[in-house]
Amino acid sequence: DLDECAASPCKDHQYCLNTDGSFSCKACDASCIDCTGEGSDKCKTCASGYMKEDEKCTDIDECNLPEKVCVKENQYCVNTSGSYKCVCSEGFEEKDGTCVQT
Repeated sequence: DLDECAASPCKDHQYCLNTDGSFSCKACDASCIDCTGEGSDKCKTCASGYMKEDEKCTDIDECNLPEKVCVKENQYCVNTSGSYKCVCSEGFEEKDGTCVQT
C-alpha cells in the first residue's frame, strides 16, 4: 500500500485517512482550524471561540468571562458552541437593537 497521505492531498480543515490502495479526506472537528486526525484532541490549532485545555480544543464560555459580553439592558448571554448570543430577558423582545418590554 502506498501512503497517499504523505503528499498531503487534502484541503484545509481536513485530514487524510490512508486506506488500502487509496485514501480519503475527512473534515476536522469544528473546534479545529487544522488537524492531524479525528476529534478535538487532534487539532493543530483551535478555532475561534475554542481554547487548548488538557490537550483538547474546548469551547470558551464567553458568558462566564470576567468582562460581560452582553451589555445592553434587559439582556442575558447564552453560550453556544464556539460562540455566544445575547438574548432579551423574559418579558422583553428585541426591537431596533434594544430589548423593549412586551
